[in-house]
Amino acid sequence: MVNHLPITKARINLGQLAKRAHIKGEYFILEKDGIPVIGIMAADELEDYLELKDPKVKRQIQQSNEDIRAGRVRPAGELLAELRQQKQRSQAKVSRKA
Repeated sequence: MVNHLPITKARINLGQLAKRAHIKGEYFILEKDGIPVIGIMAADELEDYLELKDPKVKRQIQQSNEDIRAGRVRPAGELLAELRQQKQRSQAKVSRKA
């Protein structure tokens, strides 16, 4: 939910706005003379947003999307099942040696 309010009102209720952004995930657009000038959002969401602007992260996402389109990926459940089987085989080898 995006809330618009004047900066003067936000200044008075800044603690409450910060709490609502952090706990409830609300967004606030602060306006000066009716013109939007700044936004408030939870810090961890802002960090995620800024990370997505990083060129290295953009390249990794692009490469992942290309891998998906080319069929070079598989479901996580499949990988986990394979890893469990490998672990069981190695545990069986160890128990046979003992």
